[in-house]
Amino acid sequence: MIRNHIHYTITGKILIKHALSVTRAQNFAGWYQEVISEADLAEESGVRGCMVIRPWGYGMWERIQKLMDAEIKAAGVENCYFPLFIPLSFFEKEADHVEGFAKEMAVVTHHRLIGDGKGKLVPDPDSKLEEPLVVRPTSETVIGAAMSRWVQSWRDLPLMVNQWANVVRWEMRTRMFLRTSEFLWQEGHTAHADRADAMQETMRALEMYRAFAEGPLAMPVVAGEKPENERFPGAVATYSIEAMMQDGKALQAGTSHYLGTGFAEASGIKYQDKDGSQQFAHTTSWGVSTRMIGGVIMTHGDDDGLRCPPQIAPHQIVIVPMLRDNDEDEAVLEYCRSLRLELLALSAFGEPLRVLLDTKAAKASNKRWSWVKKGAPIIVEVGPRDVGEGKAAVLRRDRLYKDDGKLATAFTPRGEFVAAAAGLLEDIQSTLYAEAKERLDANIRRDVTDLASHFAGDEAKFAGWVEVQWARPTGAALDKIVEQLKALKLTMRNSPIDAAAVDSACFFTGEPAVERILIGRTY
Repeated sequence: MIRNHIHYTITGKILIKHALSVTRAQNFAGWYQEVISEADLAEESGVRGCMVIRPWGYGMWERIQKLMDAEIKAAGVENCYFPLFIPLSFFEKEADHVEGFAKEMAVVTHHRLIGDGKGKLVPDPDSKLEEPLVVRPTSETVIGAAMSRWVQSWRDLPLMVNQWANVVRWEMRTRMFLRTSEFLWQEGHTAHADRADAMQETMRALEMYRAFAEGPLAMPVVAGEKPENERFPGAVATYSIEAMMQDGKALQAGTSHYLGTGFAEASGIKYQDKDGSQQFAHTTSWGVSTRMIGGVIMTHGDDDGLRCPPQIAPHQIVIVPMLRDNDEDEAVLEYCRSLRLELLALSAFGEPLRVLLDTKAAKASNKRWSWVKKGAPIIVEVGPRDVGEGKAAVLRRDRLYKDDGKLATAFTPRGEFVAAAAGLLEDIQSTLYAEAKERLDANIRRDVTDLASHFAGDEAKFAGWVEVQWARPTGAALDKIVEQLKALKLTMRNSPIDAAAVDSACFFTGEPAVERILIGRTY
């Protein structure tokens, strides 16, 4: 069902009817939830913090999986699968790791239920497990146990595996796609002979994520190292890609960790080197999740719904026949079928086009707005007149309106549209990226001297990020900075790899700066 459109002023004179009942400017959080609902991306499941991912949302994840899995395999990493349940003792072997995840762990303690005599089921006290099992929050420990069996000699290294799986982290505050109790992800885990090789893999994975975000997702990011207080529990170094959402907040969209030998020592991942000595392996882990879909929504969405980048759109072109339940309908359908076949023979981004013919029994206008809200890159409407004239009504989702506020539908000769279709999709992809990149670059400030003032008041609602120079303090000095930022609801995001050289004192301590770091609000 189509909601009543609201009116939103884009110029002093022009009013546009939008498909959503709330705008980004009015209530960004409310807008985000409405996009998810109206675009049929996901819905509540009845279990706190867990969601049902609907076909359009899951289709986006399948596209992410397909494209990234090819990149992972191209790097020589092999897929496998590890158990959902992990013995608690595995986590206890690595103290920092268990402490970092302790508050988020879901734990299984019994293996059977019995009736309580009142119509309810309760754990059978006689079925208590000898050892509690943790529902997978991440897999370093269980994969480490396997690696300890698989690695014996330097000839077994590097060992590089990946799994696509679900993960459970008992989050206190949840939001669909961004922070859920259960989510989908990939996690890569590798073991190497030395630090240099492990660091090379850590940075390779980071670059893979950066290129993927800025390619298929059309989402510009900043790649860099996380500060000490933001490291993955047990890691020696953590690197991230940070994306800026339209409200100026940061989204950590992917991470890559150099774990040193800590996990190897805990799990017993040892190998005999070329000299016959026993050495501990250096390990890495890296991952992205369905959080990427939340990033795409908040990067590209507008007041009419989602704008889905063509590379990850489940359907890149949707054909909507304008059926009137009369004798002309069959001719319209046949025209649409043959148009779809022509389009399916084409390729964009190195793949065949994905084209859907929407024959659902609904009004054409309702179907059009449904696909607008889903963000289908190109929507094509065909009616009896278009059939007679050999045309199609083409609507680009990234350019929905004309200057006069009317839909920017282009009535295009069929052959001309088919010839241009692949190029249109590639142009939409690059346009979405360019738009987001311009916004990112325009909202990183390097001249701020007072964080409290910059991020205060309603005018700072979309304040973006601040880049400052700092001395990379540790211990009590770092703790003090973290508390100062926490009071302002700010966090340090990362130190950009490609940042300019330092040329002044630390913003926080006054000591000589060693690098630059980004500061902002975050999801």
